[in-house]
Amino acid sequence: MKRRLLKMAALVVLMMLVVYPLAFAGTAQEIDRDADSALQKLYDSTPAAKELAKVAKGILIFPDIVKGGLIIGGQYGEGALRINGKTTGYYNSVAASYGLQAGVQKFGYALFFMTDSSLEYLKKSEGWEIGVGPTLVVVDEGVAKSLTTTTAKSDIYAFFFSQEGLMAGIGIQGSKITKVEK
Repeated sequence: MKRRLLKMAALVVLMMLVVYPLAFAGTAQEIDRDADSALQKLYDSTPAAKELAKVAKGILIFPDIVKGGLIIGGQYGEGALRINGKTTGYYNSVAASYGLQAGVQKFGYALFFMTDSSLEYLKKSEGWEIGVGPTLVVVDEGVAKSLTTTTAKSDIYAFFFSQEGLMAGIGIQGSKITKVEK
């Protein structure tokens, strides 16, 4: 029974990781539209994000990340890198996980690159695994209340938004971000 459950979970995740990106890969225009909308929602709900945007070297917005799993899990989404308000590239975010998990979830996140070196690291890497490389701070409500352009000293700040669904936990540790052509 346990072996059968593991096989079923693996099949669900495999289908999600293979079929979802192919079936729902957005065009450049769709990604830009969704990124605009997501960024506006983030700015409306989190003033600290709007302030950081004024001094950020670049912002990578993933408006729709879909995460699902049953013991074995995966997540996928596409986003746009904005520099000086203009899209300069498109990226995907992919992750796989194993452990005590069940459910499906949708969320978005934006990475605010505060230094030239962190932005260059993203551009030059052949796929950046979050947690390796530049320092990243996940901004929650508590951090957001005290975060200002003066106190922002880390390389990258991550903001989550539009969380929906039923799955315990949300995170980007272990996610791999790779540039894609659109």
